[in-house]
Amino acid sequence: MHPALHSWREELPTALVRFLAYLGGITVLSVAAAQIFQSPPQMRAGTPARQSEWIEIERPFAAYALSIPEAAGVASSYAIRRHAEGSGRKDILALGEPDGAAPYLRVEIYRPGSEIRRFAAPQAEIVAAASALGPVALQPVEELASKFGPLSVVPFKTSKGTPRYCLGFARAYGDPLLQLSGWFCRGGEPILRSTLACALDRLTLLSAGSEPKVGALFARAELHRSFCGQNDPILAPTPKYKLLWQALATRPEPRRIGR
Repeated sequence: MHPALHSWREELPTALVRFLAYLGGITVLSVAAAQIFQSPPQMRAGTPARQSEWIEIERPFAAYALSIPEAAGVASSYAIRRHAEGSGRKDILALGEPDGAAPYLRVEIYRPGSEIRRFAAPQAEIVAAASALGPVALQPVEELASKFGPLSVVPFKTSKGTPRYCLGFARAYGDPLLQLSGWFCRGGEPILRSTLACALDRLTLLSAGSEPKVGALFARAELHRSFCGQNDPILAPTPKYKLLWQALATRPEPRRIGR
């Protein structure tokens, strides 16, 4: 075999290996350069999850009570919510199912912190609080006498869930800064104002904690308690208003002494 041909055959594998190594090196450098000089990945602007302004307290310690013996077998709940930033507190008492034709009473006692300086107008407060009901056909604000003083009452109908008639109510105090509000609903026929006044007559304070002004407010309210229309606490300290929870105004005539 010619010496030149023999030399070319021996050097071919070595040259091929060198060429492949060179090609591989170029590939690695290209990938590295692309990683270094490429534009940073574009981050999609995601919509941050909106956190609620109010935090529900687990295992709440009740500060208020709503004792209605006529509704002893009705579902009840008690919740306490704290404002995430302003430290305000809402105690929420409820009797009945929130969506149904049967009577449903919700009472909220709001002690604001630094989140607000003053309460809104009564009708605005009622509409905002009852937004989940879709209040419609709102009537003008009325005044209702109660043991807590005159309440601003707004009759309305619901447009969400079970059709119902409701009485929304609100009463704000300046010292202590406190708001009493809520609504009383039922299906079928409207609730009479006297029924709402009787139900709120049963709202009492269990513990004022470190707020003596709240204790004084409820103590004054007890002095004006009407006992659901019966002003003699000796004869009827807690009269049995049998038709209260059916949200009807008619009740048996009071018993007379000597009969």
